[in-house]
Amino acid sequence: MSLEKIIIFTDGGARGNPGPAGIGAILYDSQKQVLAEISEYLGVATNNQAEYKALIAALKKAASLGASELECYLDSELVVKQLKREYKVKNKDLAPLFLEIHNLSFKFKQITYTHIPREQNKEADRLANEAMDKGTL
Repeated sequence: MSLEKIIIFTDGGARGNPGPAGIGAILYDSQKQVLAEISEYLGVATNNQAEYKALIAALKKAASLGASELECYLDSELVVKQLKREYKVKNKDLAPLFLEIHNLSFKFKQITYTHIPREQNKEADRLANEAMDKGTL
């Protein structure tokens, strides 16, 4: 399967920060048809770690679907600004996650990262919360 462009919405969260964490992501084709949903419990992590891990999972899925171009939407301003090199990655726990995304980005011709308000990220947020709910039962 090969798709030119995939639109991705991701979210990660932690209850307690650090605490029980989960990720959510939804991948759409250019016609806004759902290609895949990701909902995964992480165990204990920080909110920022979960945000990065949600994007990593989505990038891996997009690569497996054969995408060449990605539009990524996140409600984490910190992660978006770090990926756009507007902020430095100072946290030692986030640095390897940043590097993993950097290395994954070479699989694609183009990637854009856009910060969106939480209200525009409801589906990915729902998937992350479902993961946290399952993991803490």
